[in-house]
Amino acid sequence: MKILGLLRHAKSDWDDIGKRDFDRGLNARGRKGARLIGRHIGEHGVAFDRIVASPAERVRRTLEAALPDASPEFDERLYLASADTILDVVRERAGEAQAVLVAGHNPGLQEVLFALVPPSAEDALFDEAAAKYPTATFAVFELDIDDWADLAPDRGRLVHFTRPRDLDPALGPET
Repeated sequence: MKILGLLRHAKSDWDDIGKRDFDRGLNARGRKGARLIGRHIGEHGVAFDRIVASPAERVRRTLEAALPDASPEFDERLYLASADTILDVVRERAGEAQAVLVAGHNPGLQEVLFALVPPSAEDALFDEAAAKYPTATFAVFELDIDDWADLAPDRGRLVHFTRPRDLDPALGPET
């Protein structure tokens, strides 16, 4: 069995509309959400052997705030990647790791959920994640594989799903 974690970047900063999408950092709410989800990841108990991430500024800043001691490997293919590309990158970069964390963007991360979880494994947790995968959300999958080369659709089970608002209701949807 292998473990795959997904972390969506925290809320990005739109103050400077002249910045390229790739170059946008985090706003204050995003920095707070990233720190909070980072503490949660640390307390969750999965020790990720490898972290692969989009090199976009908002992903870099999310990881700096959430997991300041981590040494992510940045892969340009993960910038706004589809589920197929994300899975390709994991198969290629995971190596001998037991647990891999991917930090990136939607809709690709949420599409990974739909790809990995077969209908027979859909449950209330899956339904919650399928409804919306907000910024700074962290999910964990148990994968029915012994080698990352075997990572394929319908081989996973969602075992954990946490949004920043689950940890601090003030980080819920803005109204």
